[in-house]
Amino acid sequence: MRKAFLQLHLAVFLAGFTGILGRLIELNEAMIVWWRLLISSATMWVLFSFTKSLQPVPAKDRWRILGVGVIAAMHWVCFYGSIKYANVSVGLVCFSAVGFFTALFEPLLLRTRFRVAELLLGLLVMAGIYIIFHFDTRYTKGIIFGLFSSMLGAIFPVFNRGLMQRMNAETLMTWELSGGVLALTCLLPFYLKAVGPVQYLPAAGDWLWLLFLSWVCSVWAFRLSANALKSISAFTVNLSYNLEPVYGIALAFLVYHENRELNAGFYAGFAVILVAVLLQTRRALKVASR
Repeated sequence: MRKAFLQLHLAVFLAGFTGILGRLIELNEAMIVWWRLLISSATMWVLFSFTKSLQPVPAKDRWRILGVGVIAAMHWVCFYGSIKYANVSVGLVCFSAVGFFTALFEPLLLRTRFRVAELLLGLLVMAGIYIIFHFDTRYTKGIIFGLFSSMLGAIFPVFNRGLMQRMNAETLMTWELSGGVLALTCLLPFYLKAVGPVQYLPAAGDWLWLLFLSWVCSVWAFRLSANALKSISAFTVNLSYNLEPVYGIALAFLVYHENRELNAGFYAGFAVILVAVLLQTRRALKVASR
């Protein structure tokens, strides 16, 4: 059990590290995600085929899985866009809105009842983001990208829930990342035409960080989470990922000294968001103990 918790928190820490790499890599947001998906999906096909972890996927499920991969890919493009147009801290704070969008979209997609408490806590997070936006309009474009990222990040786990009951995580993740890279390949010409000339190939120094992002923060972090799930409940895993923005912002302060770029409005908004996350954590633990 102790080993499983260590694996879980290492995976969460690595997830928080992705924001730092998004700012470090010189490519624009779409190219970062394209290379990340290409390297990660190719690695997973080789690794999981070698370990015989991949299961046959019924033809009726393939298009649905690939479609979920498209949503995941666009979520990452918006996430890195938030970092590029604002900074790591703002991008991760906006990602906290995923709880609000989950409370909003999950009942609509699954046709279940709305949970008023979750909606209210989600609105508290949105209030925190508004405080940041209101006091510092430099990050308007980054916040817009961040909110789209959290919206898409709330949708694809809902679609994944049914698929996870019919196949293992290795198969699902490999197919979804493959769908993401195929879709992004088709969409890139239109996206890049809209944003203007960009760098297509990574610079010499970017290759190391892209491989770290793909192999360590994607493939290895996924394996750590999957191993932890063998001993720890899915509820505990999901709850622990609330620490991702905290780890990421701490790293941004440490590596890029982003605390010098942020004004009092950011800290006020972040405090409101942190209160909402703590209240949701307390509420979830209370429900789980019943």
